[in-house]
Amino acid sequence: MTGHILRGRLLTFHAEPQGPEDSGAYSYIEDGALVIAGGMIRAAGAYADIAAKAPGLPVTDHRPHLMMAGFIDPHIHFPQVQVIASWGAQLLDWLNTYTFPEETRFADPAHAARMAALFLGQLTAHGTTTAVAYASVHPASAEALFAEAARRDMRMIAGKVMMDRNAPDGLRDTAQTGYDDSKALIARWHGKGRALYAITPRFAITSTPEQLEMAGALVAEHPDCYLQTHLSENHDEIALTARLYPDAPDYLGVYERYGLLSPRALMGHCLHLSPREIGVMAETGARAVFCPTSNLFLGSGLFDDAGLRARGTVNAIATDVGGGTSYSMLQTLNEGYKLLQLQGQRLHPLRAFHWITRGNAVALGLEDRIGTLVAGSEADIVVLDARATPAMGLRMERAETLPEELFILQIMGDDRAVVQTYVAGVPQKSVVVSTT
Repeated sequence: MTGHILRGRLLTFHAEPQGPEDSGAYSYIEDGALVIAGGMIRAAGAYADIAAKAPGLPVTDHRPHLMMAGFIDPHIHFPQVQVIASWGAQLLDWLNTYTFPEETRFADPAHAARMAALFLGQLTAHGTTTAVAYASVHPASAEALFAEAARRDMRMIAGKVMMDRNAPDGLRDTAQTGYDDSKALIARWHGKGRALYAITPRFAITSTPEQLEMAGALVAEHPDCYLQTHLSENHDEIALTARLYPDAPDYLGVYERYGLLSPRALMGHCLHLSPREIGVMAETGARAVFCPTSNLFLGSGLFDDAGLRARGTVNAIATDVGGGTSYSMLQTLNEGYKLLQLQGQRLHPLRAFHWITRGNAVALGLEDRIGTLVAGSEADIVVLDARATPAMGLRMERAETLPEELFILQIMGDDRAVVQTYVAGVPQKSVVVSTT
């Protein structure tokens, strides 16, 4: 056997934990190992067994740290890397004041290329190995993001936004150019290496009916692409959408009319859905994406995870940088826990870590490739240290169980808790570990 061994405590999920006692939903190995070769996990198990079957392979020893599948962020805005932490109002004012002026800069390919490298560097520093990202309206922004992800062999799902109204000069396409540019990007990038394309009408407010019709045509022509957009984030947004589309039964009905809903449709936010909309989400399989730090920062509302699940939706969880306030999926879980607490809902740490790994992979239909540490998966791995800060170390002195350790990471962790991130088996952080 060829390759490289990573040694440490292994945690991987096989199903969503149904409660604290659901040990069958995951595997935990105190002294585990992964064999990495060609960007894939070739074997996984106890270190003693792996070492006996693969003698002579070099070993990187991450003990006593915890190794998990790399985190998956299914809703993030690449052009907002320099918008994050901008003081301000609610959604529509925030977009007009900060986001739209910033996104005009991404017409410059050199700027887009520089930001792409910095953006992906932030993701991997925080343990994220796959993202579903919005580029700007400019094809060059999507080109830059896909090119940088390809250079790193990083799985990336992305698309240029389509927006032909209610945006500044320099930040609008047309129904036809939005279609043409998206189709060219699909031909160039979708399915090439680890790249996948997301058809991206930003939201109903910034697209005319003609553009949404074109987006629907793209979805019909490329059913294996994703569709990403925003839905029911803010009451003013919902009211403006109703004025722009007076014949639609509701906000989701706009997207429904143009054939945009399917299990590959990722609907950001979904905070203020009507019963009819929830039913359509469940019927079509469209995914709801919870963005807790953004919902708090912009004062948008509370995501009803349990209520949506009870109706049959599949829910993902994401950072939504730059409305979101952290690249860290750990901090996303932290704020998600609190928002659900406000509604009497519980986010147990086992379910939380399933959510940002295999759970988000299930939402993307990619659980056979990413989100677990089983043999045959892509070698995207995060190494976590629950004693990364003095405060965490002090708390860990009293931790006795794996769920307690996970909860400390969930509430107190950030990029400092990420010892190493592997993308396709390649380490992304400059750290010193034991190698034999």
